[in-house]
Amino acid sequence: MGNIFCCIQVDQSTVAIKERFGKFEEVLEPGCHCLPWILGSQLAGHLSLRLQQLDVRCETKTKDNVFVNVVASIQYRALADKANDAFYKLSNTRTQIQAYVFDVIRASIPKLNLDDAFEQKNEVAKAVENELEKAMSAYGFEIVQTLIVDIEPDEHVKRAMNEINAAARLRVAANEKAEAEKILQIKRAEGEAESKYLSGLGIARQRQAIVDGLRDSVLGFSVNVPGTTAKDVMDMVLVTQYFDTMKEIGAASKSSAVFIPHGPGAVRDVATQIRDGLLQATNTHP
Repeated sequence: MGNIFCCIQVDQSTVAIKERFGKFEEVLEPGCHCLPWILGSQLAGHLSLRLQQLDVRCETKTKDNVFVNVVASIQYRALADKANDAFYKLSNTRTQIQAYVFDVIRASIPKLNLDDAFEQKNEVAKAVENELEKAMSAYGFEIVQTLIVDIEPDEHVKRAMNEINAAARLRVAANEKAEAEKILQIKRAEGEAESKYLSGLGIARQRQAIVDGLRDSVLGFSVNVPGTTAKDVMDMVLVTQYFDTMKEIGAASKSSAVFIPHGPGAVRDVATQIRDGLLQATNTHP
């Protein structure tokens, strides 16, 4: 209906290309325009000024001979003041951009090892953007942004990289575990040494107290019972200790069986053995 009345509508964010007898005449802005077809004017087509995105997947090889698929995202748009160049100079904009992306990626990635390619993907994206900006500005297009969104190595390579990473983490974990066990053993040994030291102090004090008590008992008995000697008092003390020990062994419900000579003469034998040992030690160390 608009063609009958020689009127056309151009939508927002879009421009129209007007020709007259097949020759470019002007760029029509958004709105309503008169297009007198009877005077040779015609509409050649529309050109969107909206931001567009092109995803390009490029297969290439790294410096260490690993094949990867590099996915680049190109965001571009046509310039309103160069709409005639964007409309007439390129027949397939997306194919042209894809060719430049292939060229730059296949020139950049082979200079990098696989790990470096992951680390320097921003530099690769910048190189692609600079090359596209120089090439596409002549055709009336602006490159807004270029992103390297993914670098995909072969599945076997990814599995090997994951195994290497896992092995490294396991090695670190094993070292940390060994270090923790070492610290525990050191602390346990220090605790045992401290415990034995304190136990030795306790035993030494106990024995000192026993000696002091025996000495006091011998002196007190000798004073209170005239005519007794220190030997008699020691024999009596040993008999008392002997019976106390037998009583404790018999009273304990879970004690192991201990077979020792039992009888009045056994005490005298024990006392004689103790005295002989003490006298022998005294003679050996004058």
